[in-house]
Amino acid sequence: MAGLTETGDKLNEFMPSEDGRKPVVVVDNVHVEYRVHAAGRKAPGTGRSLLNRTRGLRTVHALKGVSFMAYENESIGVIGSNGSGKSTLMRALVGLTPPSQGAVYAASRPNMLGVGAALIPELSGEKNIMLGGLALGFGKAEIDELRDDIVAFAELEEFIDLPMRTYSSGMQARLKFAIAASKQHEILIVDEALAVGDQRFRQRSEARIREIRENAGTVFLVSHSMKSILDTCSRVIWINKGVLQMDGEPKEVVAAYRDSRK
Repeated sequence: MAGLTETGDKLNEFMPSEDGRKPVVVVDNVHVEYRVHAAGRKAPGTGRSLLNRTRGLRTVHALKGVSFMAYENESIGVIGSNGSGKSTLMRALVGLTPPSQGAVYAASRPNMLGVGAALIPELSGEKNIMLGGLALGFGKAEIDELRDDIVAFAELEEFIDLPMRTYSSGMQARLKFAIAASKQHEILIVDEALAVGDQRFRQRSEARIREIRENAGTVFLVSHSMKSILDTCSRVIWINKGVLQMDGEPKEVVAAYRDSRK
């Protein structure tokens, strides 16, 4: 079973883009299979389970031979219907879900946008900024310098001293995004992070993603918002039932995806 491999040597075997940019992520024939327990179905009108028909382990083939290369300074949208395999692909990129077959090669470890696991609802937003910053690898002095920018980006100036459990879900999500986006990531994965907040916050979030990309970062954006995808991404990958259906120019891929859903 192969997993995420951080290696510059392996990436040197792959061709650069037409304009000379180096590949920073290579997904090579990745398959992901889950083994799950199947629940018994009830026989109609009896209330008794049909265990002999459905009991036991079931294999779910979430990704089926996905291959592509991502280059430095790209912003790649990842689209597809619910259950298509988008999040599984992103988890494979960061090493959380090892492929059953194939491999992922990366110039550095991709980072999933989000520090939620490090934050504590009972603590104030202020103290959670410190915790989130430490989780991202910042020192205390660096976090102190970034504090005002994070609070302003999240638009929480009046609430930053309150416990995070008192925040609305949108306020919590804004704070998490502001903390995570304060770091310049070489390879960043954003999974539905732009689905929260009003239009102004989404625009500012998209601008921050473009800034990361322009500073030689590579960004993957997973979203059901085709507007966010078209406004932010230079390339789009469409995953359909675990298969890489299409990879190309955003308008073309989004149009084909929309047509498939009519």
